[in-house]
Order: sequence, then structure tokens, then C-alpha cells
Amino acid sequence: MKVLVVGGAGYIGSHTVRMLRREGHEPVILDNLCAGHEEAARRLDVPLEKADLGDSAKVKLTLERHRPDVVMHFAAFALVGESVTEPKKYYHNNVVSTLNLLDAMNDAGVKKFIFSSTCATYGNPQKPALDETHPQRPINPYGWSKWMVEQILRDYDRAYDMKHVALRYFNAAGGSPDGLIGEDHDPETHLIPVAMQSILGKRPGITVFGTDYPTPDGTCIRDYIHVDDLARAHIQAIDYLSHGGDSIMLNCGTGKGHSVTEVLQTIEKVTGKRLSVTYGPRREGDPPVLVAAADKIRQLFGWKPEYTELEPIVETAWKWFEKGGTY
Repeated sequence: MKVLVVGGAGYIGSHTVRMLRREGHEPVILDNLCAGHEEAARRLDVPLEKADLGDSAKVKLTLERHRPDVVMHFAAFALVGESVTEPKKYYHNNVVSTLNLLDAMNDAGVKKFIFSSTCATYGNPQKPALDETHPQRPINPYGWSKWMVEQILRDYDRAYDMKHVALRYFNAAGGSPDGLIGEDHDPETHLIPVAMQSILGKRPGITVFGTDYPTPDGTCIRDYIHVDDLARAHIQAIDYLSHGGDSIMLNCGTGKGHSVTEVLQTIEKVTGKRLSVTYGPRREGDPPVLVAAADKIRQLFGWKPEYTELEPIVETAWKWFEKGGTY
């Protein structure tokens, strides 16, 4: 199938593009490169359309030129703290720009859409593992922006028969096992790459935000899912929609939680190096625990994570950083 991958030069998008090619699909990347990397598209040898979703004419032209069967949408601002201080930026980019894309798709007759949503739509968890029936009460504008798009998708399905799969990610981590592509954000805020940058001397140390959470060691617990396992879920979503599947929202996580302290200890084990760690106050908008109950995607897609333990995930991230950790 022809697949337009919006944000395909970014972290999760590029790994999905690589897997799409391996599975015999024909991906085309649309990316404004504000956070994505042209070099990632070059390494993957995939066509790149440089465009912003705010440019409706260019988006329409891209759809007309490539005539995709399905669109995957990864492009979004995703810094929780920044979303609190700059909500306008998040609502405009994550919501308004997505509307532009959906309208262009509808005009072009493209009726299959796979959306990168987030566990941040749930807000503070009311139970140890979050399933899709958990109340959605976001606690930051980033989470609200993704929640709003989910509501829009429901309405576009009812009104225009545009079928969608929205995957609510937990914490994406790791990189390609061969180190060809990996995680390269500017600024970098994710725990594993920040720690590895510290080990490589690219930053002075690492700060752990909050040690007084109601968790066994006082630090936040998250569900770390390997980026290739996320990519595989997107490809299985294509199969699902292609066989007449109804629109659906699905969690995508391993079901296992690891604390910040556990992650740092694993990084030290994998790299054989000690981290310089300082401790700071909690960050606004950080729930104590976010762990997926992902039974639904397992049952519906037959999906299951290949990376079920933290250490192999960290090993693939280190492979990328040993090669420089940047494009």
C-alpha cells in the first residue's frame, strides 16, 4: 500500500517508515523538518515532501501527487512542560494543523487514518494499569490537544466515513538494533537519551524530578515500549483498516512499569559507566505512574511487544549513541 507518513523524518515516524518498506509498503514522508531530520529520510531512501500542515495547498498537492491509500500522522509538539507555558503553540499545531490534514484527506478521498495519540489523555491514573475505559481527564495542554483530535476523529468517522486507528502511546524508547536511525531531539527531554548524552559528556549530568511520589522508590514509573514495537502496531493497524475494521482507540504499551531509578541503574549496567545524578522537585503535569493495560490491541491485532524487558531496549538506544547519537 502507498502510505503518507506525516512526521516520518522524526523519531517514531522514521522507524515506522523503515518497517513499512521492509513489509512491502510504499511510504512517502511529509515533514516540515522542524523536529525531523532530512538525513533520516536519506538513509531510508524514501521520498520526502517538505511541507507544513499549515500550508493546506501543499498538503493537498502532496495527496494528489502520491495518492496514498492511508495516512499515518506522527507530527506533533510533545513537551508536556512547554505545553503548560505555551498552550497556544500546542493547540494550533497539534489540533488546527491536524484538521487541515483531515480536510485535505477528505477532499482527496483518502479514508484511512492512523493517529499517534498518547496516554497523556488519561491524566492522573485511577488504577495501576490503564485500559481504554479509563476516564480521559488530561492534566496538561499536550494531553488535551491529543484528546481533542480523538474527538474530531470520532466526528469525522460519523460524518465522512473516515476510518481511524488512534494508538495511545506510552513511553517510546530505544532505536534500530543496527544503529542506523535513533532518537535525536532538540531539546532532548526523554530520560534514556538525556542520560546517555550525560554519559558521553554532552551535558553536565542528569536531574531526577521528584523523589517523593507514592511509588516504591519515590520516583515516577513509566511503561517503556520499544520504538520498533510501536512501528509494528502501526503496520498492523493498516491491515486492520484494510480488512474493514471499525474506527478504534487502542493503548500501546508493554504492561510493565519501571521507575526513573530503575532506568538509570539499567543504563549504568548496559554502558558500564556511572551517571552524575542530582535531584530536583516534581515537574508540573507529571503523574506518578503510567502503565498500559494493552489487552485490547493484543486481542484485536495479535500484536505483542518483542522487547519485553528494559535492558534490551536500553541496549538498542546505546547502540545509536555509541555511533554519536545524532544525525
